[in-house]
Amino acid sequence: MENYIPSNAAWVRDQVDLIERTNGAEGTTLKDTGLPVIVVTHHGRKTGAVRKTPLMRAVDGSSYILVASMGGAPDNPSWYYNLVSDNNVEIRDKSDVYSMKVREVSDSDEKQRLWGIAVEAFPPYAEYQEKTDRVIPVFIAELA
Repeated sequence: MENYIPSNAAWVRDQVDLIERTNGAEGTTLKDTGLPVIVVTHHGRKTGAVRKTPLMRAVDGSSYILVASMGGAPDNPSWYYNLVSDNNVEIRDKSDVYSMKVREVSDSDEKQRLWGIAVEAFPPYAEYQEKTDRVIPVFIAELA
C-alpha cells in the first residue's frame, strides 16, 4: 500500500487492522457500544501519506455523514484538515468499499438535517457539541 501511516493510537491501529484483515467481518463496531463504524481512507495534507480513520456509521441514502467531533475537544481532528485539503476518500463499510468525494456541509438547513441523522446513529454527538465552543464540522461523502 502506498505510504500508509497507521494512527498513533493503538486501539485505532488495531481496529483498522482487524476490519481490513477480516474484510469487515470483525471490528466494525465501536468498542463497548456495539454501534457500527466505517473506515475512511484519506491522504495526509502534509505528508501525502495514506491515513485511515474509523468513524461512526451515519448514512443518508447512498451517502455517508462524517462528523469531525473528536469527542467534543476544543480543536478539530487532524483528519478534518486532510479532507478539506483533498476531498477524495475511500469508505469501507464492512466488506463494501467505495470511492467517494467529500464536501463540508455549510448550508444550515442541510447541516441540521444531517446532524439529526448523525445524532440518531450516535447519540453522544449531541453532548460533544454541548461541551465544546467550536461548531462541530460535518462532511457528506458522496459516490465519486
